[in-house]
Amino acid sequence: MATLDTSRFHRVLDEQLQDPEFRVEYERAQAMIEQVDAVINALDQLRVDHGRSKAELARQIGKNPAAIRRFFTTEGNPELRTVAALAEALNAEIRIVPRRPSSRGGQRTRRTQPVVTT
Repeated sequence: MATLDTSRFHRVLDEQLQDPEFRVEYERAQAMIEQVDAVINALDQLRVDHGRSKAELARQIGKNPAAIRRFFTTEGNPELRTVAALAEALNAEIRIVPRRPSSRGGQRTRRTQPVVTT
């Protein structure tokens, strides 16, 4: 199996990260991706905990089973309506939790993850 050489990518990224504006935007995008992933992973764990298949869950919320399989297995930006429908079907709720400001002029002290609770 051939391995993908990503050294050029990493060199270019390291150079770009030297630009403070680029670094801020890159870190913002990374944080957003991590939050979306956290919500999807939490919903998938709830699905497993409830012993439900992706197809069963899809039928319950009126979605195509293939769409729900993709929801849980591919990177993307899921629709909030789908996230809310899945949470409801899994007897969970979604909450937005404000970050605590730090002493550094309102910057966050830690990255908080979105909360999906049962």
